[in-house]
Amino acid sequence: MSDERMISQEQEFSEERSSLWKITFAPTIWAVHFVLCYGAAAVFCSKVPRAEAEVDLLRWGMAALTLLALAGILLVARSAWRQWDFLDDHDYSHAGGNNEDRHEFLGHAAFLLAIVSFVGTVYTALPALFAGTCR
Repeated sequence: MSDERMISQEQEFSEERSSLWKITFAPTIWAVHFVLCYGAAAVFCSKVPRAEAEVDLLRWGMAALTLLALAGILLVARSAWRQWDFLDDHDYSHAGGNNEDRHEFLGHAAFLLAIVSFVGTVYTALPALFAGTCR
C-alpha cells in the first residue's frame, strides 16, 4: 500500500473519530441520569422515614437533573441532525460506502440514539413524579 493511500486513510479515520464518539454521548447522558436519580432516591430514602417536604426536595433535584440531561441530549441530537444532512440532499440511503455516506450514516445513527435516550430519560424521571413518599 502506498504512503499516500495510508495517509489518506488515517485522515479519513481521524475525521470520523468524533462521529464515533458522538454516537455514545446521548446514551451516556441517559445512563448517568439513571444512576444519579435512582442512586439519590436509594440513599435519600434508606432506613430513615422522611417528611413530605424533604421528599419534595428530592423531586425538585431530580427534575433539575432531568432538565439538564434532556438539554444535553437535545444538543447531541441537534449536532447529529446537522451531520446527517438529510434536508440538504434528501439522501435516504447510505449504501455507497464512501466517506460522505459513512459520515451521514454515523450522524443518522447518533440522531436515532438521541431520540431513544430522550425517551428513556423521561421515563427514568417519571417515578419521581408519581411517587408520594419513600415508603
